[in-house]
Amino acid sequence: MRVSLQWLRELLIGDAEALHADSLQAEALAERLSLAGFEVEAIEDLAARAAGVVVGFVERREAHPNSDRLSLCQVRAEAQGAPLQIVCGAPNAQAEIHVAVALVGAHLPAVDLTIKPAQIRGVASSGMLCSLQELGLADHSEGILILDDLGVELPPVGTPVGPLLGLDDQVLELAITANRPDGLSMEGLAREVAALCGLQTAFPAVPAGPASQPLPAPAADLARIEEGGLFSMTALEGVRVGPSPEWLRRRLERAGLRPINNVVDITNLVMLETGQPLHAFDRQALAERTAGVADPAALGLRPARAGETLATLDGETRSLDGEPLVVTYAEAPIALAGVMGGAETAVREDTAAIWLEAAVFPPQRVRQSARAVGLRTDASARFEKGLPREGTLRAADRAVALLVELAGARPAGRWLHQRAQTPRPPLVLERESLHNLLGPVIVDGEPVDLEDSVIERTLTALGCALEPLEEGWSVRVPPSRAMDLTREVDLIEEVARLVGYDQFDAHLPDPLVPGGLDPSQRVERRLRAALCAAGLQETCAPSLVGAAPGRVPLANPLLADFGHLRDNLHEELLQAARRNLQASQPGFWAFELGRVVLGGEAALEEVELLAGVICGERRGERWSSSGKSRPLTYWEARGVLQGALAGFRLPLEDRPSSEGRRGAEAATPPADLLHPGRRAELVLEGRPLGWFGQLHPAAAEALTLPEATHLFQLAMAPLRQAATRPGRWQPQFQPFPTVPASERDLALVVARDTTAAALLAAIRKAGKPLLEQVELVDRYEGEPIAADRCSQAFRLRYREPSRTLTDAEVEATHDKVREALRKQFAAELRS
Repeated sequence: MRVSLQWLRELLIGDAEALHADSLQAEALAERLSLAGFEVEAIEDLAARAAGVVVGFVERREAHPNSDRLSLCQVRAEAQGAPLQIVCGAPNAQAEIHVAVALVGAHLPAVDLTIKPAQIRGVASSGMLCSLQELGLADHSEGILILDDLGVELPPVGTPVGPLLGLDDQVLELAITANRPDGLSMEGLAREVAALCGLQTAFPAVPAGPASQPLPAPAADLARIEEGGLFSMTALEGVRVGPSPEWLRRRLERAGLRPINNVVDITNLVMLETGQPLHAFDRQALAERTAGVADPAALGLRPARAGETLATLDGETRSLDGEPLVVTYAEAPIALAGVMGGAETAVREDTAAIWLEAAVFPPQRVRQSARAVGLRTDASARFEKGLPREGTLRAADRAVALLVELAGARPAGRWLHQRAQTPRPPLVLERESLHNLLGPVIVDGEPVDLEDSVIERTLTALGCALEPLEEGWSVRVPPSRAMDLTREVDLIEEVARLVGYDQFDAHLPDPLVPGGLDPSQRVERRLRAALCAAGLQETCAPSLVGAAPGRVPLANPLLADFGHLRDNLHEELLQAARRNLQASQPGFWAFELGRVVLGGEAALEEVELLAGVICGERRGERWSSSGKSRPLTYWEARGVLQGALAGFRLPLEDRPSSEGRRGAEAATPPADLLHPGRRAELVLEGRPLGWFGQLHPAAAEALTLPEATHLFQLAMAPLRQAATRPGRWQPQFQPFPTVPASERDLALVVARDTTAAALLAAIRKAGKPLLEQVELVDRYEGEPIAADRCSQAFRLRYREPSRTLTDAEVEATHDKVREALRKQFAAELRS
């Protein structure tokens, strides 16, 4: 939003000293607005375009002695003193005219030129006669600017030319946030500045417009109008289309809009002034579609139909696929509702009667329409943020008054349909809530509560109506702020913002309690650190992805390629691995901790997952493999994950993967993602936690990844719950053993599908209390073992902390272990 400082001052009232105080100077005002939430991105000083440029008078013009195209002008640039000799190449240079003279030393930023004394074809030249282009007022100029053609009384020779050309203003460029649509209007900004600087607003008086009649549109169209709230069409006759007056053109140009004609310029001016977009239709162009008579019953509002097109005001013919909302006449689209009008019904030079549209369209529909046709305009930006319909007819009346004044128009009627107005209940602002939230202000070095008079004055300056209550105030919010002032805390924020956050004392909680991370947060941080220590790096992928079966679409995505919620983490990790290997990296080990949405639209479930990929190798030497690449085996990759989780002392087990079985939060991998014989379900405390496995060969080939690519995924909720159990991280002191241990090896032949984890659990249980440690040392399949059997060998360590065990005691416990394995697994000793 570009804001003219001159225009802004015209909307404020106060004594002369207040209106020209330092607080209303560009730099000071920009700082106050930025602190109040309206960030000023730039300040453009228009006066700089004409600094050092004065009104001059060409007394004599002669041909250049050494050039046919140059002129030698004697120009008086000050009331007294000798005229300047200036060489000019413009074809319209002549004697007895007033011109804009850039004196020596002047800098023209529009063309980045500094005026210096020069010799041009052997003749001295001391200055330059300026064109509109050189003053930044036109993109192209055929000749110099002749001030006499302006048709205004000219100031004396030597006077700065800036004020004459409107180059005596400063323009602030503001970034308007989505919650402050009032900031997209001069009136809204004037209210803000008035509240900040202790001034009052003075908006132009708006006479009442023509009486309204019901809009005779079809019922379906009226229902769509009620979604937005209001639709009106005002008829005006006797319109004279022509150039706009200079003051109007300048206001539009300073706001960044191009003047077109008086009718269109008035609609744009009212949009800038009030924030309400308007659009004017040529009545005759509409009448030609209904037998020569314009009929309001032919108006409609509906989604576009497949195959429809519309030639818009920017000269483009747009396909209306995607069902953008359109205003229709005789069932044909004549405008993109809230975005842009159609070229066929636009105001032309011969237009004599217009229909003026003023409406409030649903913000989400306007946003969808703008995205569907790839077009965003000043009008759509305002509709998308939301407009109060209380100001719509006032804006239409303001435009009607200007059309009567500047275009000779005569109001001929108005048609209106609007949703029944529901009164907004007042907000209750409690004095104690405000003081508790904001704390005291500093007055004469002492902290005191903010006075009631300051609170009342601040909210009243915003247009709020206050009624005192015993504990505070009943506050009625003005329509212009109804979009963002909806709760008591919003009112408190406005008071703090306008009083100044820097005016409040540091207000610490009482009593103060030490902060810190809770156990869940500590688990997450330790987990990230452990995975990084194991050689994996953390990644962070977008949570919005493209379309795929089962994914949940967003109702209003910013981009079509990122219009769905992700349902897994491994896809982007695999793509990242592919990109890294294509960039000649030897490997890619990474993990991501994030949320996904499972279950589709019918039963949404948001879960937090930890996923990772181990692809290629990450080592600092190659001598151990004679310089050759040595990818990790399944067990080595599984050991990387196990090593990262070892510090949590979690009883994690690997079980054969069971498709279709899943825990409450651990998603089962897709059937074609993992190698069918090299994957496992990870189980924690008897519940599925996630999975680990090697990438399916077909998937690896499709992604051009090595076959030795391994993936894992864990559900964070059960992992966090198990890791935060009391005593899980409590260090336990164990004295160094002072007596020797006794070790035994145990080789068993069991069924091929018997897991080592199950055997280890049985050994630990049966070996109590003398069994100190047991580990798997070998697993073998093949001759002479039967095809459905396998051999698993374990090493057991026995010890009694207080004395040395005898062989008989060790053997008794060892026999107990063997017997338990025989009964539970039909285990046989391998000879």
